[in-house]
Amino acid sequence: MKISSLTYLSLLLFFANLVFSLNLVAQKNTGKVVTDDIDNFWTAYDKITSTKDSAAQYRYLNQLFIEKGSPGLKAIMEVKNYTAKSYINAINSYPLFWSSIRKNTLKAKGIAEMIEIDVHKMKKLYPELKPANIYFTIGALRTGGTTLNGMVLIGAEISMADQYTETKEFPSNYQHLKTHFKTNPIHDIGFLNVHEYVHTQQKTTEAKHLLGQITLEGAAEFVAVKATGKPSTLPALAYAKTKDEKGLEKEEKIKAAFSLQMFNPSPGYWLYTNEPNPFGQRDLGYAVGYIICEKYYEKARNKKQAIKEMIALDYNDSTALARFIDQSGYLPKSVKSLKNEYDRQIPKIIGIKQLKNHSQDVDPSINQLTIEFSAPMNKKSRGFDVGPSAGVDKLLRVKNVVGFSEDGKSITIDVDLLPGKDYELLLTERFMNTNFSPISAYLITFITADK
Repeated sequence: MKISSLTYLSLLLFFANLVFSLNLVAQKNTGKVVTDDIDNFWTAYDKITSTKDSAAQYRYLNQLFIEKGSPGLKAIMEVKNYTAKSYINAINSYPLFWSSIRKNTLKAKGIAEMIEIDVHKMKKLYPELKPANIYFTIGALRTGGTTLNGMVLIGAEISMADQYTETKEFPSNYQHLKTHFKTNPIHDIGFLNVHEYVHTQQKTTEAKHLLGQITLEGAAEFVAVKATGKPSTLPALAYAKTKDEKGLEKEEKIKAAFSLQMFNPSPGYWLYTNEPNPFGQRDLGYAVGYIICEKYYEKARNKKQAIKEMIALDYNDSTALARFIDQSGYLPKSVKSLKNEYDRQIPKIIGIKQLKNHSQDVDPSINQLTIEFSAPMNKKSRGFDVGPSAGVDKLLRVKNVVGFSEDGKSITIDVDLLPGKDYELLLTERFMNTNFSPISAYLITFITADK
């Protein structure tokens, strides 16, 4: 059948319009980039820095920034516990920093188009991608990027910094920001957004234990690499893939230390902290998670399916997570075997030197208690709390913490006891051994004898 030139032209126009319409749908399906908070912040900033009147400063911040804030600003304040005081303190403490970062943050609108391109690349890699809005906002120096309720939240004051951003006013606990800024994070802003976008697709961003948490972070980083075609700039990953002065792979030492701590309920020194660690490198959990995902991907026959599996993985399903880790081949033993070893080394309270727990005739003249553990404990961590049954009425008050024994296997506290009284003291999971494995919460309870 012959097609007339007019009909042919009509078909061309039809398909051109169809493609255009599909592109518009695709753009809608990847959410939008919102930058209004940036302008609002600087309007508020100019008014705040024009006066020394603290009441006026708070009024300007609330009226011109917080009350006008996008859903993204509300969300990042919730996630990072930002308050008006957080902002006012940061503004007044670091004037050189704010002056130096201003110009970069105002580039957010122009960068939005680049981000949309990177997100579209991710949709090609992962067609099941659900739309998520990206909010560029200003925080108080606690995060460059995070997520909440399917929103990507970008702290522009960190993520849009570069090597010229002024940091001389920063305190020592901001050393990680000084190091981070030297890597020119603004050049990788598209990559950061894809990383955070992956988090909006995952079942959770809070795993029950360290192994799940590092895997979900590693998956976001690895997928961002595959989607954008850009390498990860994680300092921790670069560190893990080098050798030490003896020519030994640092990754092997990291893996050995991680294997002892991977079922801990808290991240320890592996994620989100400047706490000192044996390697002198923060955020090594990102590197471990990335390498696990990388190895899983390399072993997979269907690469696209592998990407889908690491995004869709339930990081709080112990069986599914263990299967994923085992298939990666990263760990020297199976997850089940390592879990059994971990359970055997969890520290326990084996006794109290001066009395037997649950006793009903304790000598009220006792003024010290020495709590004994099955293993050497982390001397920098301890936790005491009110017991579950009666609150402060029965609370055994700790007058003074004398401290841990030299071997770390006991801790001594000063107490005051009254005759004929019920006492309770809860030892919390903040008591942990040298591998940061916590005790199970332990209740000390007893009754003193009448005089």
